[in-house]
Amino acid sequence: MTGKECGASDTARIDALLPQTQCTRCGYPGCRPYAAAIASGEAQINQCPPGGAATIHALADLLGRDFMALNPANGIETAACVAWIDEARCIGCARCLPPCPVDAIVGASKYLHTVIADRCTGCELCLAPCPVDCIEMRPAPASWTNQPELNRARHDARTHRLERRAEERRREIAALKAAAMTAAGTAAS
Repeated sequence: MTGKECGASDTARIDALLPQTQCTRCGYPGCRPYAAAIASGEAQINQCPPGGAATIHALADLLGRDFMALNPANGIETAACVAWIDEARCIGCARCLPPCPVDAIVGASKYLHTVIADRCTGCELCLAPCPVDCIEMRPAPASWTNQPELNRARHDARTHRLERRAEERRREIAALKAAAMTAAGTAAS
């Protein structure tokens, strides 16, 4: 299957093979955009470090392509890890919450944060925003298993929630502007 022969259903089939960590190491903002880029021929099949060789083999089989080694520019394949927050060092800044693509971190501003290990995809996106470096990646617990379908559902739910909030905020701002314009028009008369 070449990029020109791929369509939306092919993107979904490719996306179904990805680990759904939403880590962005592939160079795309998530697994679905990476799948679309593979389907269109824009991206190679070897850009997913969390999926590693197993995912590259599955993609090669699906698409009728040759296996390619993981592109080192995208990272290296490692054992599964999850984020861990050192609660003694956490200052409750909440900067780790927005980048988490599956809402695996719980806490609020000025309160202690923690990671729900069973939900963590190991994406590492929470590391960079932490101003006190209290987050580290640790080997996933023995009971941990990657759950791509559940990760996708959590990511989609988070995305939809953020879109709803943004739309609500746009409506609030529009209403405030309209009220200000009405008040300004009334004051001018």
